[in-house]
Parts: sequence; structure tokens; C-alpha cells
Amino acid sequence: MEFLYAKIHRATVTDANLEYVGSITIDKALLEASNIKVNQKVEILDINNGERFSTYVIEGEKNSGTICLNGAAARKVQKGDKVIIVAYAILDEKEQQNFTPKVVHVDENNKIV
Repeated sequence: MEFLYAKIHRATVTDANLEYVGSITIDKALLEASNIKVNQKVEILDINNGERFSTYVIEGEKNSGTICLNGAAARKVQKGDKVIIVAYAILDEKEQQNFTPKVVHVDENNKIV
């Protein structure tokens, strides 16, 4: 079964780059704190407009605060939107019993609080 693996909660979109190939660029510090991996599939939940969509992760500069939607995903957000970035994992029954998802809360500058 699929379960919540990690979440970056209420991050602020810092850029939307329509001309890039695709994906979401996330500050390396946030990736490390959340255990979300480069190229991992994530869901983006836009609090401002209700959009929900999937993409994959690219590593951004550490401590930059970068949350940038690239390619087609750039059309679904605006700079300044609040988003929740969610990753899931497939866990068997035994793994679920001792698993706790990583939840990273950030401030308006995407710094960990």
C-alpha cells in the first residue's frame, strides 16, 4: 500500500520557469531534511488555487530557499503561491508499523522552522 513518506508543508513558490524541460527544483537543505530524493516523484498541492499535480524533483542550491516549478507545471502555479510538496512510499504491513513520515515546516522564506 502507498503511504505518506515525506512532506514539505506550506513552502512558497519562488519561481515558475515555463521554458525548462520539467520538474520542481527544491532547495537541497529541504530535500535533506525531508528525505525526498532527486528524481523522486512528488505531488504538488497548491493552496492558493487548489491545483494538484505530479512531477519529479531536481536539487536546488542548498539554503537558497528555492521552490521553482519548471516546464508545464509552471502554468499551474504563480510565484508567491503556497504549496505542499508530498512524496509517497510503498510499504508492506510490517514496514508501516514502525514508519513515521518526515514533515518539514517552513517559513515564508522556505527556511526550516
